[in-house]
Amino acid sequence: MVDAYVDAKVTQIKKIGQGTRVCLDFIDVLAADEGVCVGNTGHGYVTVLSENRQTDTYPPRPFRVNVGAHHQYVKGLSQATHYATEIKPGDVIPIYSLNGEREVSVGRVKKEKRDFFWIEAETENQAVVSTTLQQADSVHLLTPNGPVNVLDLTIGATICVVLDTAGRHLGQQIDEAIEEQ
Repeated sequence: MVDAYVDAKVTQIKKIGQGTRVCLDFIDVLAADEGVCVGNTGHGYVTVLSENRQTDTYPPRPFRVNVGAHHQYVKGLSQATHYATEIKPGDVIPIYSLNGEREVSVGRVKKEKRDFFWIEAETENQAVVSTTLQQADSVHLLTPNGPVNVLDLTIGATICVVLDTAGRHLGQQIDEAIEEQ
């Protein structure tokens, strides 16, 4: 089961330019409230929801999650993480919602150049979680009140995050002094 979700207030939204984004296409349909936990560091993750909704520029893609920039951690099985760029077809990834989790295999990985936001959020206990996500109306984050489009995200908005302990080597948590920003 996913570690408990914690509310975090968005403190920073910054356009940071173009890079490689990764979409994970799963072999099963994902509900509109299901997604993948991703983050810039091992400090914690946001849940990027499936593209299971119609937007102005995209038809629904209920099998897809746009996990953002290729350097990001994707929360995997057994507390492991994977770099988004290293995930391949056949890998099993946990799919999360406020109601629990399930495991689904990846059928295809799609990488393209896109524009990005750097988004940072802070919890009540001053834990900072950041993510690098595509500037697109198809990208939605999990919040206590339902999905929010990243284009509509504002400073002070509340999103759901999963906290973790930084310090990873080859995706496994290690007990070592590692600084991540």
